[in-house]
Amino acid sequence: MFRKALLTTAAAIAMFALSSVARADTVTLTGINGTGVTATITNFSLSGNTFTFTINNTSVAPNTTGTITNIGFSLPGNRANNYTLVSSSNPNYTIAYDLNATAGSQNFTSSFDLVLMDKTNGNPTFGGGSVNNGIQPGTSATFTITGDFSGLTASQIAHDIFARFQNVNPGGSDVAAVNNPNPVPEPMTMLLFGTGLAGIAARARRRRNVKA
Repeated sequence: MFRKALLTTAAAIAMFALSSVARADTVTLTGINGTGVTATITNFSLSGNTFTFTINNTSVAPNTTGTITNIGFSLPGNRANNYTLVSSSNPNYTIAYDLNATAGSQNFTSSFDLVLMDKTNGNPTFGGGSVNNGIQPGTSATFTITGDFSGLTASQIAHDIFARFQNVNPGGSDVAAVNNPNPVPEPMTMLLFGTGLAGIAARARRRRNVKA
C-alpha cells in the first residue's frame, strides 16, 4: 500500500508539472488602482546572470487603454547595483537603480532594485516616464538584463515586475503588478521531486523483496 501511494503521488506530481508549463510561461499584471490596465510577461528565461523577458501591453480598446512607461523590479534580498541593459527592442529604455516605489506601488514594496526607464532627462522616478517613448497599447518590447539574480528563478523574477502605466483612458495613470505574488513552481523542479518519490518507492519495493 505504501509503495502504491508513493507511486500514485509521484505520477500526480509529474502530471501537474507537465500541465503547469503554459501557466509558468505567462505572468499577468493588473492595475492596482482599479483602472483595468493589464500587461503580460512572456518568453522569460534566466541563464546564469542574464534575464530575458517580453512585456506585452494588453490594455487595448474597447477596454481600458494606457501606455507602459517604466518597468520596476522589486527583488528579494540586498543586491548589488551591477545591472546592465544588454539589449532592448525599444531603444528609448535605460536602467536606473534603487528608486523609491511611488504612484501606488509603495503599498506593495518600498523600493525597486532596478527600473527600466523610457526617459533619461530629469530626476529618475518610477512614477515618471514619457508616453511617446513608451510601450503603446497592443505592442510589446523585449529586454535582456545582466546582473545579480542569484538565488532566483526566471519565474520569481517575472513575478517581481511592476509596470507603470500613463495616459490611461487617456489622462489617468496606474501601476500593474501580479495579483498572486507566489510564482508557479518550476516544472523541472516538480519533475525532479516526483522522480525522487518514485525512487523512494522503488527502494521500498527492493527492501520488501529482499525480506521475502
